[in-house]
Amino acid sequence: MRAWIGIMALACAFSVHAAPKVAVTDLAYQERVEQYIHIVSAQNNFQANRYSASGSSSYNEIEATSSYIEQGELRKFTGDIKGEILRSGMFQLVQGTPYTASSKGDVYDVIKRIKAGNFKGADYVLFGTVSDIDFTRDVTELANTDSHSAVLGLSLVADFSLINTRTYEITSAFTAMGEGQDTKLVNGRDIKVSLNRPRVVREVSKALGEDVAQQLSQQLGNASDEPSGQTQQRNNLPADTAPVILR
Repeated sequence: MRAWIGIMALACAFSVHAAPKVAVTDLAYQERVEQYIHIVSAQNNFQANRYSASGSSSYNEIEATSSYIEQGELRKFTGDIKGEILRSGMFQLVQGTPYTASSKGDVYDVIKRIKAGNFKGADYVLFGTVSDIDFTRDVTELANTDSHSAVLGLSLVADFSLINTRTYEITSAFTAMGEGQDTKLVNGRDIKVSLNRPRVVREVSKALGEDVAQQLSQQLGNASDEPSGQTQQRNNLPADTAPVILR
């Protein structure tokens, strides 16, 4: 009986201190798309009589440009964000409905998406938007050698808001950044240089996830500020105590 009471008390304590549920959106973005149209059409006019035939051609040429705003979600860089959040123990994760080309409405109108039920079961939504993304590729000559240094780099900056799905209150807001690069030494005998783009993307994703989790911990007052030698508590459960022998 005593053992059963202990199990029930532990279950009640875990349910009281269960971590809230959060849905992490893919990174929203928008970009301007421009189109150039060039159309040339020809018309042939022929006239004929008993003695000769003559013809003439006319051309119509049309040039135009058009532009529109395209919105969507970047299907990368959020895997490590979710992983770091799970590792921290601050939240449980639920899967939200992604924004697709057939979705109606503004991808940035996250409140409307919450009301539409795109994040069912979530207490919070971590909404991220891309503010800057830049791929760079440089080749630098090394002094006093016939070699060069080829560098492929990527930096990504995103803005995040943690939104309460019931009150729409912004509980946390910050900007996070991820960077990565791949470097290779080449010389004049190298015909083709292949830099590792997937590795760069992986490094950026991991750095971004760590930055997001760290800033969430700082703003929400998680126990992540403890010395690294101590194990972080999860779900606010009390620390383990030494076993006691009952006599």
